[in-house]
Amino acid sequence: MTSPLASPADPSPTVRWTPRLWGTLLVLCAAMFLDALDVSMVGVALPSIGEDLGLSTSTLQWIVSGYILGYGGLLLLGGRAADLLGRRQVFLIALGVFAVASLLGGLVDSGPLLIASRFIKGLSAAFTAPAGLSIITTTFPQGPLRNRALSIYTTCAATGFSMGLVLSGLLTEASWRLTMLLPAPIALIALFAGLKLLPRSSRERDHNGYDVPGAVLGTASMLLLVFTVVEAPEVGWTSARTLLSFLAVIVLLTVFVRVERRSPGPLIRLGVLRAGSQVRAQLGAMAFFGSYVSFQFLVTLYMQSLLGWSALHTALAFLPAGALVALSATKVGSVVDRFGTQRLIAVGFALMLVGYALFLGVDLDPVYALAILPSMLLIGAACALVFPSLNIQATNGVDDHEQGMVSGLLNTSVQVGGAIFLAVVTAAVTAGAPENATPQAVLDSYRPGLLIVTGVAAAGLLLSLTGLRVRRERSSLVVAKSTTEEAPEAERVTVRD
Repeated sequence: MTSPLASPADPSPTVRWTPRLWGTLLVLCAAMFLDALDVSMVGVALPSIGEDLGLSTSTLQWIVSGYILGYGGLLLLGGRAADLLGRRQVFLIALGVFAVASLLGGLVDSGPLLIASRFIKGLSAAFTAPAGLSIITTTFPQGPLRNRALSIYTTCAATGFSMGLVLSGLLTEASWRLTMLLPAPIALIALFAGLKLLPRSSRERDHNGYDVPGAVLGTASMLLLVFTVVEAPEVGWTSARTLLSFLAVIVLLTVFVRVERRSPGPLIRLGVLRAGSQVRAQLGAMAFFGSYVSFQFLVTLYMQSLLGWSALHTALAFLPAGALVALSATKVGSVVDRFGTQRLIAVGFALMLVGYALFLGVDLDPVYALAILPSMLLIGAACALVFPSLNIQATNGVDDHEQGMVSGLLNTSVQVGGAIFLAVVTAAVTAGAPENATPQAVLDSYRPGLLIVTGVAAAGLLLSLTGLRVRRERSSLVVAKSTTEEAPEAERVTVRD
């Protein structure tokens, strides 16, 4: 349902930035901020958790992977649930579950219970993320207002991630449990504020029933895909278990597509993927997040394992990138209005590519300002341009009743891309690391992973450039058609790039 504040089709929206509208956006930003904060804080706290609870390395991995599994596996269902059951209702219920799971995660005394709480948090985030994004896209009309709102909203992810790194370094010094408990009061405050501020939303009443088979197949295929990718580096990419799991994913996805084509009310209307801009947004999201999360993983290992930096020192090294994104939050929307999403995505991927390539030359005695800071600033600028633009591009031109579906699809692309490319990079680094290696040999084993990261960014750049070419061709056709219609007797000239 479109918010009564304005119609998305209105080219001259009358929505003003009232205190209530700012409050609505702040509540939604808080949920996005918490998602990113939670992911980054846990990573730094893992050694302390393992020591306190007596957990092995493989068990510790599932404290992170459990969250990814719940989040990435249920996003498609979460996005469609927001459309069918009401965005406000789904968002608030899931936010409440997130708060309770955060509280439990800080109080448990066993590894399995901690992993279970992390899975539940990921599950709840799978509903808050698409519901929150679709509330924004149905409250703010398409154009400058929505672009500004989305730029602020998506910036909160980078800000939350950066602050999570710093906060975890400080909180873990006292107790790792504080890193688990901190999101709980923030989520509760956002929940009570949301009850007052979020616009009412009705259920989609003219839908063709609930696509139960599609929900089961889509959720099962995403859960199995994320699980297989997360486990592959441990059990082996060519092991029978991994290969059979991938085969099962292909079978499930094939059946899912056939069911969706025949369903009167599909979980995902496959027709939305006929638009080239939508496909580029989804693939671009995979390349963007997949390359960044892999880069962050490798650089963290480099700084802490090879350079001997503390968790806080490492977090501060990443801070310039996050600060640059945060400072640009209110400006990116106007830049999108002027240049369009596709140009900014291309420029952002180019900056990201250069930033990754520069880091290939680091050594064991780096001067931060010369060897590391330039990459951080370039990548920060890239994140500020690419992530908001991808969200705007994916949701523009989509009907209100499908905003949740598209939001869930975009977030799924982000999470699946992150899981896949991180697993590939981890496998490349592990394969190239000899036992009892010297620090230089370990650093050399990181380079194949950095090359993969750089290659993924290059693929994202090439993909975005195809969008620019399509745009030019369409503009040329419009000019040619306009010319021939105005002067039918004149000589017709084909307009080329």
